[in-house]
Amino acid sequence: MYFICYKIVMITYIYLGLVLLPFFGAFCLTIINYKNFILQRFVAFFISCLTLIFSLLLWVFFDSSTAVFQFLFNLKWFSILNINYILGIDGISLFFIILTAFLIPLCLLVSWNYSSLYLKEYLISFLILEGFLFQVFSVLDIFLFYIYFESVLLPMFFIVGIWGSRERKIRAVYQLFLYTIVGSIIMLLAILTIYFETGTTNLQTLWNIEFSEFRQIFLWISFFLAFAVKIPMPPFHIWLPEAHSEAPTAGSVILAGILLKLGGYGFLRFSLTLLPLACNFFLPFIYLLSILAIIYASLSTLRQIDLKKAIAYSSIAHMGLVTLGLFSESSIGIEGGIHLMISHGLVSSALFLCIGIIYDRYKTRIIKYYGGLTQFMPLFSTFFLFFSFANVGFPCTISFISEFLIFLGIYLAQSTLAVFAGVGMLLSVAYSIWLFNRVCFGFLKNYYILKFQDLTRREFWLLFPIVIVVIWLGVYSNIIIGSIHFSVLNLLNFY
Repeated sequence: MYFICYKIVMITYIYLGLVLLPFFGAFCLTIINYKNFILQRFVAFFISCLTLIFSLLLWVFFDSSTAVFQFLFNLKWFSILNINYILGIDGISLFFIILTAFLIPLCLLVSWNYSSLYLKEYLISFLILEGFLFQVFSVLDIFLFYIYFESVLLPMFFIVGIWGSRERKIRAVYQLFLYTIVGSIIMLLAILTIYFETGTTNLQTLWNIEFSEFRQIFLWISFFLAFAVKIPMPPFHIWLPEAHSEAPTAGSVILAGILLKLGGYGFLRFSLTLLPLACNFFLPFIYLLSILAIIYASLSTLRQIDLKKAIAYSSIAHMGLVTLGLFSESSIGIEGGIHLMISHGLVSSALFLCIGIIYDRYKTRIIKYYGGLTQFMPLFSTFFLFFSFANVGFPCTISFISEFLIFLGIYLAQSTLAVFAGVGMLLSVAYSIWLFNRVCFGFLKNYYILKFQDLTRREFWLLFPIVIVVIWLGVYSNIIIGSIHFSVLNLLNFY
């Protein structure tokens, strides 16, 4: 008995350490000498690696045989208003936390040799962003969820607006801010409506409260506007290609890898559980937008001339497939949607890393200036080919299992939708292979490119771990599915 209590206390401290460690790292950076750039980089990287270790320890101690929230921490905050700081994770939030902890060290490594201008602020922004993301995936109070959901926007605003790569970064960051804030303000009105009607913002308590059908429809629309912007779903997607184009490589990695998943996570946590009647009512609408996202974004990807915009539009297509899975009303489809969010976070991030690597050498992202990279960058071309195949769901990669589960879940719900989604997947093969062919095959477009070398040791170790994880989770997919299965079944109990 003593050992069990000791183990629970130890795990709780590990979890609190994980949640608070990024903020502690940001504080440590503030007291380091402004000109000591080497120490700043090493402290930020050490803290991010330590956070990754803590997240993996949580996975080790996580009990996947139950759907209840684990590692619960309850702190009385506004007791008068019945708003408390409650943290806890289940199988769904666990892997988003691990994915966040995995990508942040890569973001710091990819910008290791960047200019020292405002370096301290740059590193602090990423650590604070990591801390806010941990809170979003852990907090079990919808009012505090809104606060952290919006707080994520602040460091991202500075990352794109200050350290962006081109002159249009101010326009892009204002689009990001305005699109996000408008949808979130409407969500805040819905949260206040829930609070004044029920007297609580505790998510677990609200799961046991039934709202009227009319009230559910109003609340569902309010939440949908906030989450649809984050995913994003057409026609709320305009900000994403611009933000990706102007963001630094590390900003694009964290934007594609994590921030696009906040909308899907919100659908899982709130729309599917609190508002099941409204979800059933709006299913045709969701299916229509998802199919439009898949086909429209895939066709848009084919006509892009900017490398980053091409990957950004392909992300919109994949997120359309995610929403199809999440609203398939089957455990197989929902598990596939969650699995695809994790796989897209890895593969899309790797593609943006590849684009950042050649941009650092060539100083352009216009596709027509590239060609023949296999002749002098064979190692890079191999990595780029692997991630291009993973992006289309090649067997033995993590995306293959994700898309297979979604197609199976959609076919069981609406077989016609599976046909339209399949068209989008065929288009994904077309744009991925065509993009790789234009960049890596053909003739050299510029003789100056011969001066540039293949991957450096740092760049190799940026991409190689992602290759290992993509293959590992593609072959042993039950590592994720087995951990989220009971949490997904718990979601279906609300229908």
